[in-house]
Amino acid sequence: MVLPVLVMFAMALVWGLLVVAAQIQCVDAARSGARAAARQDPAGAVVRVTRDTAPRGAKVTVAREGDQVHVVVVAKPPVLSGLPFEVREEAVALAEETVGEGRAGP
Repeated sequence: MVLPVLVMFAMALVWGLLVVAAQIQCVDAARSGARAAARQDPAGAVVRVTRDTAPRGAKVTVAREGDQVHVVVVAKPPVLSGLPFEVREEAVALAEETVGEGRAGP
């Protein structure tokens, strides 16, 4: 009776670690995509850089609102991907062309 409970507990721990790893990959992917978008890289290059770092099958969205770029990465965790559970991360960066605007010069 104890052995099945321990196996299920171990499986839950492993799945939890996989979810955390997917979340970290989404964080890294969103940040690298936001940096690329802030440098004014072409949209295709931004998505490619983001997907290279993101978990397999992740959805990448790149948008610009005023002087900020937003990169959103959404992925399903590996193993038990049939569950309605996703990890999501967003990174925001200031477009480099706008850095320093509005400052009075000496």
